[in-house]
Amino acid sequence: MIRFALSVLMTAFVSAGAALAQDTPIDDSQADVAASAIRATNGSGAMLRGLDKLNGIATDIEVTAGDSVEIGRITVTLGECRYPEDNPSGEAFAWMTITDPSQDVTLFEGWMIASSPALSALDHPRYDVWVIRCTTA
Repeated sequence: MIRFALSVLMTAFVSAGAALAQDTPIDDSQADVAASAIRATNGSGAMLRGLDKLNGIATDIEVTAGDSVEIGRITVTLGECRYPEDNPSGEAFAWMTITDPSQDVTLFEGWMIASSPALSALDHPRYDVWVIRCTTA
């Protein structure tokens, strides 16, 4: 009975919030801020961190866009690395393909985000890889 009452209250709260959000107009200054917040620049490469969970050794590796590096028994290929135009040292996100050459299997392919590595992560029993930042030179 309590669960039912809570679910009814939550549904009403979410519906009211959605209705308010739809009725709130966005003026031109807010649109400009939103547009500038998503402008990204391509970096020349990325700084990655690889972790071998078996022995606990973490390694920082710099890789150029389009190149591949080996981290233990896996191969990481960096497609591109992007960062906010106004903040080259933060909020990097990189397109990576991670493969296991011994099994000819793609383990991960997609965007990894430096500030939220668990959002889109490599799921491997031994290795962990994440983006630290983009390189600009």
